[in-house]
Amino acid sequence: MAYRITDACIACGSCAGQCPVEAISEGDIYEINQDVCIECGACAAQCPVEAIVEE
Repeated sequence: MAYRITDACIACGSCAGQCPVEAISEGDIYEINQDVCIECGACAAQCPVEAIVEE
């Protein structure tokens, strides 16, 4: 299961730096490219507001 970023995202960027495949892109809230995500969970573990959930 791939991960997704919910509306709770505060756009701090801490998740993007943890992604080993650079699947996370910047925006008003960050987004995960489902085609690139390898489901490692590194981004979810780093999120300070728990805005990253499994699909």
